[in-house]
Amino acid sequence: MSTIASISTAPGIGGIGIVRISGENTFKIIERIFRPKTQSSIDEIKGYTLKYGNIIENGNIIDEVLVSYFKAPKSYTTENMCEINSHGGNIIVKKILELCLKNGADLAEPGEFTKRAFLNGRIDLAQAESVIDVINAKSDREVQSGIKQLEGYLSKEIKSIKKEILNVLVNAEVSIDYPEYDIPEVQEKEIREMIENVKSKLEKLEKSFDNGKIIKDGIKTAIIGKPNSGKSSLLNAILKEERAIVTDIAGTTRDTIEEFVNINGIPLKLVDTAGIRETSDEVEKIGVKKSIKQAEEADLIIAIFDASKELTQEDLEILKLIERKESIILLNKVDLKTIITEKDERLKNSSANILKISALNKIGIEDLYNKISEMFNLNKINFDNEILITNIRHKNIISKALENIRKVEESLNNNMPIDIITIYIKEILENLSEITGEAVTEDVINEIFSKFCLGK
Repeated sequence: MSTIASISTAPGIGGIGIVRISGENTFKIIERIFRPKTQSSIDEIKGYTLKYGNIIENGNIIDEVLVSYFKAPKSYTTENMCEINSHGGNIIVKKILELCLKNGADLAEPGEFTKRAFLNGRIDLAQAESVIDVINAKSDREVQSGIKQLEGYLSKEIKSIKKEILNVLVNAEVSIDYPEYDIPEVQEKEIREMIENVKSKLEKLEKSFDNGKIIKDGIKTAIIGKPNSGKSSLLNAILKEERAIVTDIAGTTRDTIEEFVNINGIPLKLVDTAGIRETSDEVEKIGVKKSIKQAEEADLIIAIFDASKELTQEDLEILKLIERKESIILLNKVDLKTIITEKDERLKNSSANILKISALNKIGIEDLYNKISEMFNLNKINFDNEILITNIRHKNIISKALENIRKVEESLNNNMPIDIITIYIKEILENLSEITGEAVTEDVINEIFSKFCLGK
């Protein structure tokens, strides 16, 4: 493989900037551009060490730097690697990268360092994917989940399941080749026990995606209501900033406003929607349609009503929208004289969660936070012992494996020949190997690593 280089720190002004190099010619390139204060040959330099000196071009000092050395195979990529720690700033860091490229390095593609770590066998594909999860984490829990996968907890579980399947598959294959030694009842019992055990483990992993999706993507929360019910005031109160325009004019919000917020450790993707009402304004009509669509797709609906006014037909339509959905009803403007209360049967028939607030005066906002924490209790997850599926690719693969398990069960119940049954068992193994990358196409690999940032 070629020697690659890239900037590994985010663009902009900072205390330090890092240029990373990996590949066979790493140390040769460093020798051409780096002058350490204490000269020594690469053979004398130990891995995991730092050397202080200057980056040089045509005898001129470009910057004062620290260079860290990693010798194969004990590096992130398992190749020879160096990281040049320079002063932060776009100009300096880009200049050092250009020098690396001029002296024989190729510009790394997004995620190419981690891709090499995978291709060189230091990590598997599930671990590689967890790197981007850790980088993009929006909450402490998402970091915890990503770190566990990076340490290989999911991979170990998948390998353990595969070993269990292989032990039975080997016996089945032997019985196909030497049927005279086969005892059908024993063979069937062994397969059934294995399939039942594997099915239980995979179903547990598949179900963990419910919590894993929340941890990774957040709870998609639609704030809906009539115009002037207080939706934008609520959004501003939760965000603690004037994010949405608040006026007495109905229909101010024409489009959705999306913001990510962390409430008591629970990540929420908040969507403030246009007021739901009958309107002749074509632009507002589009906004209302979007609001209804957001409500239908949401994991949680916060329906807000003006408690100082009687419920209208439009309010009743909103109550219909939230039936059979995870929802919270907010009776807003309790600082005014209230007409509707939490005892109203029409409200109680649509949601079991009814709270009184004043979004403008920030009254009752803490009660809302507590209710969300109660509904989505992520504290019950034991990150020390539980494995969470947060990746939709992994979840879909596990679902495919469970489908093949059902085919094995059907084949056994229909007294199908053992060679037919082993086809489906092999499919289960193939499915699980896609998670760890032992059986995955190049297109899938390229797609995964294209989502990484440069320098990682």
